[in-house]
Amino acid sequence: MKYALLIPLGLVLTVTGGLAQDRIYRCGNEYTNTLPDAKARGCKLMEGGNVTVVQGTRPGSSAPRSATASSAAMRVGASDQKARDSDARQILESELKKAETRRAELLREFNNGEPEKRAEEVRNPQKYQERLNELKAAILRNESDIAGIRREVERITPGPAAK
Repeated sequence: MKYALLIPLGLVLTVTGGLAQDRIYRCGNEYTNTLPDAKARGCKLMEGGNVTVVQGTRPGSSAPRSATASSAAMRVGASDQKARDSDARQILESELKKAETRRAELLREFNNGEPEKRAEEVRNPQKYQERLNELKAAILRNESDIAGIRREVERITPGPAAK
């Protein structure tokens, strides 16, 4: 018994060893096992065992929506945007206040480059130098954080809490 097998690319075909598999021919993006059809279409004989075709994505079915359709769906009213901007400004100002408080703590501990030595640092000057370097790095990171938060605050449209 011979089975005509014509499978478009994108569908799944699995033939197990339990069935005797005839010669399989590849015709572009399709496969067949009928010799007359394969000869007529100029198909190539597939060598090397069973054929498995794994389903792929179909063109167009997963295409992204147009930019106008997605942007129209994402638009918000002016009052909603003002509320979002106000909330964002409050959050950023809160983060700025925390970062400035942290900077004050770091500068107090740094003590103009001469932090108070801890007990283990009196015996081991290398530990003191490492802590001093860590404090310098922490201060620089903190300064960078503060500058970034300030830039973000400036990007938001000034709200009622603007300075």
